[in-house]
Amino acid sequence: MVVNEIQAETGVGGSTLSHHLEKLKIDELITAEREKAFIRYRANIKALEELLGFLYAECCTRNKAVEPKRIATVCK
Repeated sequence: MVVNEIQAETGVGGSTLSHHLEKLKIDELITAEREKAFIRYRANIKALEELLGFLYAECCTRNKAVEPKRIATVCK
């Protein structure tokens, strides 16, 4: 998505959105590619899967902070 598409979906202001996109890019959770006058942002699926796997293991398995059934309900 390009910035104006992300803004339309989220309602987040331009400077705030740019700040968060830059942080996500630095942490390699998204990629950014120039397309003419725009920058297209894409999710880094592999990195997000690893992050979600870690969070699931940490919250649901080790610390039992969240019951796995609650996660499955949210993901449906």
